[in-house]
Amino acid sequence: MAEARALASPRRFAVPARWRGTIAWLVANRLASGALTLVIVSMVIFVITGWLPGDAAQEALGQSATPETIAALRAQYGLDKPPHIRYLHWLQGLLTGNLGQSFTANLPVTELIAGRLPKSLLLAAVTAAVSVPIALTIGILSAMWRGRALDRALNLATLSMVAVPEFLVATIAVLVFAVKLQWLPALSNAVDVSTPAQFVRTYAMPVLTLCFVVIAQMARMTRAAVIDQLSASYVEMAVLKGARPARVALRHALPNAIGPIANAVALSLSYLLGGVVIVETIFNYPGLASLMVDAVTNRDMPMVQACAMIFCFAYLLLVLIADLVAILSNPRLRHR
Repeated sequence: MAEARALASPRRFAVPARWRGTIAWLVANRLASGALTLVIVSMVIFVITGWLPGDAAQEALGQSATPETIAALRAQYGLDKPPHIRYLHWLQGLLTGNLGQSFTANLPVTELIAGRLPKSLLLAAVTAAVSVPIALTIGILSAMWRGRALDRALNLATLSMVAVPEFLVATIAVLVFAVKLQWLPALSNAVDVSTPAQFVRTYAMPVLTLCFVVIAQMARMTRAAVIDQLSASYVEMAVLKGARPARVALRHALPNAIGPIANAVALSLSYLLGGVVIVETIFNYPGLASLMVDAVTNRDMPMVQACAMIFCFAYLLLVLIADLVAILSNPRLRHR
């Protein structure tokens, strides 16, 4: 009877007991979840880009094109096929590295992205290198002196920074530093950057705009993570033993707050994926976001889909790294 019941019941994937709750199983679970999320995101992106108004073949040929020419171009692009066939073909191209052909530039999408992606990565790297140390310092100092004048001043400053949108920060920066003071150029073309001075002049205002909100968000989440650890019993024991506030925060609370801080850094840096669109457009920065904006305007669906997948992949990668850091920094899992 037991054997019959077992055969009749649906089979489930059996996880070995020695893997349950271990780091290896948690990491594998995160990787599988990330892969499944990417597949779902690809479906959403494909459906949304299909809802864009207008016709891609019409946009590529212009208003004077004949219906026969438009139909031939649609057949060439594969737009006359059913949506599920086009999605499977596009998904196969993603897995093999073939992102298709740009409708407007008539060039491979990978070639166009290869010329823009390094510039966006450089802008994000410079922003992260500037914002992360500043935000962590502000968050830790605010947690160490919580409830005091320094904490209140830093909270007021970070709240004010979060409330200001990045397009307003960029506009004010252009008016002050480019128009009024004439210290920096209004546009960041990033074409002729051969000296450190030119590098600073080119990236100063875009990095300042992106850091303005990223630092505030990261600092507030870091403060909350450190304060949560400072309220733990082991910290109270260290205080009773006579440890100084700086030692309590840096040697006792901070190592145990690495996981939440890593999540705070990842979520804050993922904000760059949205803010960089506005910054690259305002400062005419030749990055991936500005390429995506032009593709949306021209209804270049292969380019829009590829750029959107890159942004989503970068976001999921940041979240995945934060999860892995949180898992590896957990001593209860590490010593199990």
